[in-house]
Amino acid sequence: MVRFLSRFLGLVFLAAGFVCLVYDGARSVANNTPRLTSVSDLAFTLFKDRANALQGTVESVAPWLWKILVLPLTLAPAALIGLVIGTVLLWLGQPARERIGFLSGP
Repeated sequence: MVRFLSRFLGLVFLAAGFVCLVYDGARSVANNTPRLTSVSDLAFTLFKDRANALQGTVESVAPWLWKILVLPLTLAPAALIGLVIGTVLLWLGQPARERIGFLSGP
C-alpha cells in the first residue's frame, strides 16, 4: 500500500512539475523574457493567508531554520522542485528487485 501511495504521489508531483514547466515556458514566450514561478509564488497563490503565517511559525520554532533551509527552498523554481520530489517518490515506490544467485522455489 505504501509503495502504491508513493508511486501515485510521485506521478502527481511529476505531472504538476511538468504543467508548471509548460506554464513558465508559455509566460516566457509571451513576455519575451525568461519567467519562472517560485515555490513562494505558488504557495501565495494556493494558500493566501496560511503562506504568510508559515514564516512566523517556523521562526518561532527555530529562527535559523527559516534562513538556512526554508527560504532557499521557497525561492527555487516550482517546476524543478515538483520534478525532483516526483522522481524521488517514484524511486522510493519501486518494487523490490529479485536477488541474483538465490533459488526462489524448492
